Amino acid sequence: MIDLGFSFTSEIWLWQAEKGAWHFVALPVEMSEDIKAFTQHLARGFRSVKVEAQIGETAWKTSIFPSKARSAYILPIKKSVRLSEDIGVGSSVTIALRIPT
Repeated sequence: MIDLGFSFTSEIWLWQAEKGAWHFVALPVEMSEDIKAFTQHLARGFRSVKVEAQIGETAWKTSIFPSKARSAYILPIKKSVRLSEDIGVGSSVTIALRIPT
């Protein structure tokens, strides 16, 4: 079994839709290419990949999604994580990301 673990720093941004808004960070492009290459067999609907993420002391399970506009995967940041870590749009955060295989 291969343990796919990554760490990166990115800025939180808001994606606004007609019926709501979501907070995301974009993974680095090169990291996204590596993840895509190593997880093709794990991809699910929308080519999403299950991950375990951590910012500061807060860890959660979610999925990353490919973004054509950013040429990279994007990671949603849950409200509970933003509140626990006192972060929001424009915050620069360091994220530990693990892909269970």
